[in-house]
Amino acid sequence: MLMTISTAIAESKSPPTVAADPPRASQQSADSASIKQCKLMVVDDEPTNVKIVRRLLELEGFSQFVTTTDGRKAMALIRDERPDCVLLDLMMPFVTGLDVLDELRHDPKTAHIPAIILTAVTDHKVRCEALKRGATDFLNKPVDPAELAPRVVNVLTAKAYQDQLLRYNHDLEAAVRERTRQLEQAYREIGLVLARAAEYRDNDTGLHVVRVGRYARLIGEELGIVDDEADLLERAAQLHDVGKIGIPDAILLKPGRLTDEEFELMKHHCTFGDRILQPYTGDEQPAAAGGAGRLGGVTGGATPLLVLAHRIAMSHHEHWDGTGYPTGLQGEEIPLEGRITAVADVFDALSSKRCYKESFPIDECFDTMAEKRGNHFDPQVLDAFLRRREDVVDVLMRYADGA
Repeated sequence: MLMTISTAIAESKSPPTVAADPPRASQQSADSASIKQCKLMVVDDEPTNVKIVRRLLELEGFSQFVTTTDGRKAMALIRDERPDCVLLDLMMPFVTGLDVLDELRHDPKTAHIPAIILTAVTDHKVRCEALKRGATDFLNKPVDPAELAPRVVNVLTAKAYQDQLLRYNHDLEAAVRERTRQLEQAYREIGLVLARAAEYRDNDTGLHVVRVGRYARLIGEELGIVDDEADLLERAAQLHDVGKIGIPDAILLKPGRLTDEEFELMKHHCTFGDRILQPYTGDEQPAAAGGAGRLGGVTGGATPLLVLAHRIAMSHHEHWDGTGYPTGLQGEEIPLEGRITAVADVFDALSSKRCYKESFPIDECFDTMAEKRGNHFDPQVLDAFLRRREDVVDVLMRYADGA
């Protein structure tokens, strides 16, 4: 068992793996046979030049060619055939080599294809212009047979290594995305498990926290909170009562009404939540005591989930009219996420069976919520909740305790 646990820990800490090792310097020289299998494209308005270049390269072992004497057809052929290298005449009628080069480099699907310029032009400015537009290399006309193949091989070797790097980066990015997905899944599950643990003693299915999270999301979406922010709100709202872990069973499971003293002790679950949701700093004592009872006390290296969950834990029992706890905040002094979770939490308390009460009929739950508009609840937040009544009922049915 020890070996199994050790192995699991080691695997959990291991970096993401990819299909192949990163290219090393010794791998830069591509296999000669594979280089000769590359597809070459020759673009020149003189048929004789095309034949000469092709024949010289065939003698060196190249066998795959695409050729054209019409510069206007060059880009269509490049897109269709995807050559590994283009040998491009500079001075052609209708469409010049520079024009083709421009289009080649501006198309993301062809921008990586190397282009060797075939030219009799000796003008330094023209050559510089070709380089600025992305020319890979030059070959002077008439083509020197001793120079042609080595230059083509050098360009193809560089491209092969570049392609290898691109494949490696793609594999690495895929591995990182997968590891990130796994970590995000673990992150979600740990948050839900912590929230469920807090509720388990008085709601043994743990579905209360799921429902409150879903209700909070529905309200948030109605108020314009969408996508990742809505997802974060849902997960943070699930942790609203995490501080109940610190409340004695005698109070938490009491079937009757709490005494004033017991209710004061129950209120401490907000403070316990504050302490639990403080980020670990390596010095537990200051971290636990420093932010206790302070709304927004989580700072520093805390994750967005901890920051939001902390604000909710400290503010979801505050009332719009200032009569709530633990700090008596009023109106918009209460964080929006706290006001949202307050609505979600109270509705679930009304509509669910608890140790001290039976569940209320759905219509009565909504009526009771409406009566608390403007005193317990933020009117705009409550109205948003009521507009999503059908969705709320759907959540209640889908995640009903014992369903």
